Amino acid sequence: MNRESFAAGERLVSPAYVRQGCEARRSHEHLIRLLLEKGKCPEDGWDESTLELFLHELAIMDSNNFLGNCGVGEREGRVASSLVARRHYRFIHGIGRSGDIAAVQPKAAGSSLLNKITNSLVLDIIKLAGVHTVANCFVVPMATGMSLTLCFLTLRHKRPKAKYIIWPRIDQKSCFKSMITAGFEPVVIENVLEGDELRTDLKAVETKVQELGPDNVLCIHSTTSCFAPRVPDRLEELAVICANYDVPHIVNNAYGVQSSKCMHLIQQGARVGRIDAFVQSLDKNFMVPVGGAIIAGFNDAFIQEISKMYPGRASASPSLDILITLLSLGSNGYKKLLKERKEMFSYLSNQLKKLSEAYNERLLHTPHNPISLAVTLKTLDEYHDKAVTQLGSMLFTRQVSGARVVPLGSVQTVSGYTFRGFMSHTNNYPCAYLNAASAIGMKMQDVDLFIKRLDKCLKTVRKVQNKDIDNYDQTEDVAIEEMALKLDNVLLDTYKDASS
Repeated sequence: MNRESFAAGERLVSPAYVRQGCEARRSHEHLIRLLLEKGKCPEDGWDESTLELFLHELAIMDSNNFLGNCGVGEREGRVASSLVARRHYRFIHGIGRSGDIAAVQPKAAGSSLLNKITNSLVLDIIKLAGVHTVANCFVVPMATGMSLTLCFLTLRHKRPKAKYIIWPRIDQKSCFKSMITAGFEPVVIENVLEGDELRTDLKAVETKVQELGPDNVLCIHSTTSCFAPRVPDRLEELAVICANYDVPHIVNNAYGVQSSKCMHLIQQGARVGRIDAFVQSLDKNFMVPVGGAIIAGFNDAFIQEISKMYPGRASASPSLDILITLLSLGSNGYKKLLKERKEMFSYLSNQLKKLSEAYNERLLHTPHNPISLAVTLKTLDEYHDKAVTQLGSMLFTRQVSGARVVPLGSVQTVSGYTFRGFMSHTNNYPCAYLNAASAIGMKMQDVDLFIKRLDKCLKTVRKVQNKDIDNYDQTEDVAIEEMALKLDNVLLDTYKDASS
């Protein structure tokens, strides 16, 4: 309602009451105006009524929501199901145009404005999280792997002779397949073991650049967030190598936004050397549904080139999800989540250390990994060659998600490349182990329940392996125990697929 509407309402209801309602609306509109003027995440989160008012105001700016609109084209925002329309707040046209995902659509001003303000808010949050000199970013409706592929394809036009991507090994399929999908040959650099940690072999990276020739190398593809005992790559040193040899540098920062250490590494790498773009997941860092990522960088022109490489229009769903989330949380709410995650990491670390020592195991010393932890399974592995995998299966059936057990000697072929010791980021890690991570949104009760269930599973596996039937508690969770202990090969394969 505008000023004239309120004035008309005063003829029907007491002017004092109408003016009070008008002031209440202005308080909502004031928040919206500040958002559009500053383009930054509000300090305090919005209530749902303000959010829905804002989204409704944007949606009615799109032509598919015009009263009396007459569409005669092939894409006119027609939706068969009203439930689908409501699910998307009637933003039907998507974002971007055929030549640029960041371009404005003439018949979708509201969706275009949503896209612009979302990218602006995300840029603000990246700066808040620690990368203060980031120049530009945009939300892309693809997960991390395909977003990395888009970066590589953009670099292809700048380096037509290049056919290799130098990649310090991390045993995660999507980042590896992102290079294959883009049509390049990954050059795998094995990590070096320093104490318990697996770290970047800088000498091997530089030697490989010299051996292949800088012009033949598309980029160095490094990683921040990862499963322990691997730790984030030595980004500063890699950035210097890239600057010295004029080789681009793309960083897989999948769930690194939530870690001040990962963001600091990116900031420092850009300060002392070269980082062209860094890619992060929306769902892992902001607790939204899977399907979106943020591509960011320190050169505005290059980030724009990547956005123009995206073919066709794009779904607005990931942008809408992250916009709603950031406006609901506010910058203070997101900072609180980051603080809580750090606290949960310390708590999880302490609890795992206590539990591991009770079973003559130990928490691996991986101080350079700020998110993931690993506990040895040496004594368990000595009982039976399948005991480690059995533990993973039991946790899986007990509804413990996210934990991974990594047995020794696993071999897997990914897109024609064979990896020995797959999941452990190296050919021969000294022991089997179990991973757990403290990610954003984790609560103390999650840790407590995980430790309780892990303790129970460890006891059960050891009793059975020792054939200590007399001490085996048949009355406690019998159905679950039997299911876990009698898993057939199909369920074991299901677990392996889920954990990889």
